[in-house]
Amino acid sequence: MRDLDMSQYLGIFLDEAEEQLQQLDEAIVKLEQTPEDLDLLNTIFRAAHTLKGSSASMGFNHLATLTHRMESVLDALRQGKLAVSREIIDILLASLDRLRVLKDSVASGNGDEGEVGDVVGRLEAVLSGGSAAKPQVKDSSTAALTLDDVEQNVVRAAQVKGFHVYEIRVQLEEGCQMKSARAYLVFNNLKDVGEVIKSVPHTQELEAEKFDDTFTLAFVSREDADTLANIVKSISEIKAVAIKPIILEEDRTEAAAAPVAGPEGGPAARGNGQPAEHHTSQTVRVDVQRLENLMNLVGELVIDRTRLAEVGNGLKALLDNEDLLETLEEVSLHIGRITSDLQEEIMKARMFPIDQVFNRFPRMVRDLARKAGKEIDFIVEGRETELDRTVIEEIGDPLIHLLRNAIDHGIEEPAARLQAGKARYGTVRLRAFHQENQIVITVEDDGAGMDPEKIKSKAVASGLLSREAAARLGLREALDLIFLPGLSTSDKITDVSGRGVGMDIVRNHIEKINGTIDIRTTPGKGTCFTIKLPLTLAINRSLLVQVGGRVYAFPLANVVEIIDVTPAAIQHVHRQQVVVVRGRVLPLIYLGQALGLKGAPPAADNYAVVIVGLAEKQIGFIVDSLIGEQEIVIKSLGNFIGKIPGLAGATIMGDGSVALILDVRSLVGHLGVEANRELAS
Repeated sequence: MRDLDMSQYLGIFLDEAEEQLQQLDEAIVKLEQTPEDLDLLNTIFRAAHTLKGSSASMGFNHLATLTHRMESVLDALRQGKLAVSREIIDILLASLDRLRVLKDSVASGNGDEGEVGDVVGRLEAVLSGGSAAKPQVKDSSTAALTLDDVEQNVVRAAQVKGFHVYEIRVQLEEGCQMKSARAYLVFNNLKDVGEVIKSVPHTQELEAEKFDDTFTLAFVSREDADTLANIVKSISEIKAVAIKPIILEEDRTEAAAAPVAGPEGGPAARGNGQPAEHHTSQTVRVDVQRLENLMNLVGELVIDRTRLAEVGNGLKALLDNEDLLETLEEVSLHIGRITSDLQEEIMKARMFPIDQVFNRFPRMVRDLARKAGKEIDFIVEGRETELDRTVIEEIGDPLIHLLRNAIDHGIEEPAARLQAGKARYGTVRLRAFHQENQIVITVEDDGAGMDPEKIKSKAVASGLLSREAAARLGLREALDLIFLPGLSTSDKITDVSGRGVGMDIVRNHIEKINGTIDIRTTPGKGTCFTIKLPLTLAINRSLLVQVGGRVYAFPLANVVEIIDVTPAAIQHVHRQQVVVVRGRVLPLIYLGQALGLKGAPPAADNYAVVIVGLAEKQIGFIVDSLIGEQEIVIKSLGNFIGKIPGLAGATIMGDGSVALILDVRSLVGHLGVEANRELAS
């Protein structure tokens, strides 16, 4: 097996290594909070053991060496020889960081090149200092055989091909003077009838005689157990040989759930008379680009589905052939159902749990809290919430900035919290959940909160706002100032913040994926940032309207409500049209005017007004007529046309015409500020 070209498995190795590293990262941080959790320790140990085994099988010795030393420390923790401490957690996390460097080196094609001696030395120092007693020679119990995921897959493949897989436990005579030679003879004599897939202890330890008198092999062969036992017993100074078949955990569970044999002594049968089936994982790794291609094809199909329905309606109005029309309608409806099902399945294939993003944060929060001298209880909720892969890729950076902001600006130092009558530990809560057709993510802290007046003063002092303009701002507008580039409310510059960068990046990233961000704060009590995101960026439900003979689409996520307004209800305040809706003054503007088109809304007894909003900022757009809701496929305007203010893209309608999709954020952001300034002046 050593001569096997392992390059074909490199992609699988890297994917699984990343999963194990992430699992280790999260679990080690959690271990610091719950040091007595033996199940958690076992989980960490198994992940390290699996990574060690797969690294060794791929020939990445630096990775295998470092994970082996980590495994030794973890085993000492499991056995109670060491106690979990901040020092040990720091060393384990430092080892984890070095493993990531080695893994990245492998991914870049340079192998696991990198220095590990310093980290290995720290781990060995922990082991040597953990107990005053000299480490004892391993007893026979250490020869217990456990298989990692890679080795279990080898066992399954061998069993499928008709091979037997045995655990062979060999005990040498007491006082055997050449233990390594006897072990070599066992390996040599067995090689003609099968293959060793694992040895405990490792072959290097057997050669160095770093074992007592017992070793265990996982052995694949077509021979029966008696034949193998006789081969081993033929070697001198062998005291005992024990051979038993290897039964994987899931097979053991199935065997326990059913009788050993049927009435005739044959294979056990289930209640329905069918033989037991072995179920393996039903998941596969799919290249992201293939999902993108499928999504594009489904988008085209959705467009054609709509066009086909339009053609059917047109023919029905022209022709009298009932049978032909019924057939066409039947086919059209069937294609519509199939397309909807296909669209839903593809959308599900693109959905990933948000814990892929959340899992990286516990370690980051721990490191930032230690650097800032603060004590933080970090709570994560809603890890299972799913959202589109493209949204997941974009949301990571904004959340990092918000968490850093909560730690540096929000949570006070322990002494200040105690003086204010709070608990010594500050709480930062990260939560995700579905709400209608959106994903909502909140970052909340119980820190000092934000003072709107202080924010306005900082903006004026930084030259970002005049004193007069600052005086006109309300609470919501004052809080929104923190998103201005260059504004920082920190009194000192640290490694975490204070340079006036970060919050503007948050808003830019969220705007990029058609999301919104809202702030709720109470001075002395804490702050909550609420992010609302679309489920997907490819297909969206929209409200279609008509203005000046053209069709436009409002993303439904931005539509607050639709109302009818009579001309008599429209008032003018400082050259701005407004209407009072449930006691609140709402700025009004004709959509054509907002887009730079000439003309005014046609005379009517009632104007159709679409109220859109982002957070607390709302504005009403007068439109000529409402067409209705429709699922649209978003198409980019392309580099030739470029970015046009107020437009987010285009879509193809059922009749083949093009409708423009409105960028509500840019429209509301510009028009809303102007309107508020007019009303406030």
